[in-house]
Amino acid sequence: MARPSTLGELRKAGYKPRLVKDELRDNLMARLRAKQPVFEGIVGYDATVLPQVINAILSRHNIILLGLRGQAKTRILRAMVGLLDEFIPVVAGSEINDDPFAPISKHARALVVSKGDATPIEWLARDARYNEKLATPDVSIADLIGDVDPIKAASRKLTFADEEVIHFGIIPRTNRGIFAINELPDLQPRIQVGLLNILEEKDIQIRGFPVRIPLDIMLCFSANPEDYTNRGSIITPLKDRIESQVLTHYPISLDDAKAITDQESWTKRGGPKVAIPQFIRDAIEQIAFEARKSEFVDQGSGVSARMTIAIYENVISNAERRCLLTGQEHTTARVLDLQSAVPSMSGKLELVYEGEQEGLQKVSTNLVGSAVRKTFERLFPGVYAGGKNPAQKRPQKAEKPAAKGDGAYKPIIDYFAVGRKLELTDDLSDRDFAARLESVPGLRELAQSHLKETRGDELAVAMEFVLEGLHQSSLLAKEDLDRGILYCDMLGALYEG
Repeated sequence: MARPSTLGELRKAGYKPRLVKDELRDNLMARLRAKQPVFEGIVGYDATVLPQVINAILSRHNIILLGLRGQAKTRILRAMVGLLDEFIPVVAGSEINDDPFAPISKHARALVVSKGDATPIEWLARDARYNEKLATPDVSIADLIGDVDPIKAASRKLTFADEEVIHFGIIPRTNRGIFAINELPDLQPRIQVGLLNILEEKDIQIRGFPVRIPLDIMLCFSANPEDYTNRGSIITPLKDRIESQVLTHYPISLDDAKAITDQESWTKRGGPKVAIPQFIRDAIEQIAFEARKSEFVDQGSGVSARMTIAIYENVISNAERRCLLTGQEHTTARVLDLQSAVPSMSGKLELVYEGEQEGLQKVSTNLVGSAVRKTFERLFPGVYAGGKNPAQKRPQKAEKPAAKGDGAYKPIIDYFAVGRKLELTDDLSDRDFAARLESVPGLRELAQSHLKETRGDELAVAMEFVLEGLHQSSLLAKEDLDRGILYCDMLGALYEG
């Protein structure tokens, strides 16, 4: 069906203009009534952040999202575009999306007066009604709001008192839409002052120009609380005018964290096929959980969800590289592939002084080891007497650690206790990799008994996972090699050391 192309046709069609906040509210209520998802692709916020954002929209509030890096603040703001109407009519040629029924720019007002119902109409898509600006110290009032354009005045032979010499900034050009400013504290205080009128009086004033231009706009902001002291602050009058403040957070559960990583990672590559065992997948996600409570990591800076996304992609890439070197068409990601996670963590961890002393490489390696140990403890009996899992609630009476070789791991530990060693490298073919692990007595049976669904190449990785779990539990020693690792007896390694 053809849309109206003139103001007269628009009147006959019965179109009723709405303020943008009313439009967002009405469309949100319609989705909630129909039990449709409001924000696509936002995981882990259903019971915390999203209800607060929904309440703010229903209240017709401007919003600021406060949270550490990698907490989907920008994604939430961009998802609000889906609540706008698919198209809205604007006066043709308008720089600030003038409403045909209530034009505010001189160009649009003059056009409506001169042509009346024959005023040409254009239709603006919802995506064109959202703009955002990353706040940086060099952002000016002219960038955001506008300025007098001397070139326009000279070329059109207009005086500076004429409204048409105004060059509008990005905020007026988002009139009848949503405008977002990311990292608000980075905006200089004198520039933040320029936003006060837009939030309260809903208008702008260009320099000393005597005419105020009313805007219909929803303003949204994002900020990292750490930035308040490191790079700047949000001025108090501006905070007072932003009606709703919503705090974001990192994923609370491992399942939510995995869902986010799976959603954002590049895994459909078209190269060699790489299978990811569930315990490897859990260990990858656990790395971020370990980093977010590590005493060596600056918790004020946070640990972005982008870290696990990069780790996941690098683990797949390392497995792909192995396939290309060995001529295989497919492989299974191994515990050894987690070593490729360290470069993915380097730029995403802010260390405290003690962490700097330890070194980024060592801290990253230890975080990977801690993640493997936590995953191992969830799936396998603990290394304590009686096979208790240390992740479970312990009895009041302290348990004595198992003697070396006791319990379910006795055949494996005894194998290494007589001086045997097992070398694994990341360029071994799946067949050679499995053959070396099969040489350890009891390893296959133990892996199968606790990871019952593992088959084929994945079973070999489960066996490797057991050895790494025993190493992280201090029952086996491990030496790092150029292209792999060497498992050996803990006591023997201490004597050799």
